[in-house]
Amino acid sequence: MPEISRFYGIIVAMFFGDHNPPYFHARYGAEKVAIEIESLRILEGFFPPRALGLVIEWAAQHKNELLQNNQVPEKIEPLE
Repeated sequence: MPEISRFYGIIVAMFFGDHNPPYFHARYGAEKVAIEIESLRILEGFFPPRALGLVIEWAAQHKNELLQNNQVPEKIEPLE
């Protein structure tokens, strides 16, 4: 699965052209989560609340890029 961003120990990855709804995966230590891009809701998995907040903040800032990545995977700037 192509990595598209990395910040604060969180790795964000995404398959392009995957099934609907468009979503991405995040990993933090042993925890994994899949998040729908449009609604930013958790589809599966668990994340610690602080890490989840960072991922949601990042995804909200980069929602358009994430939706475009559903066709062609590209790196996205990390959360600063």
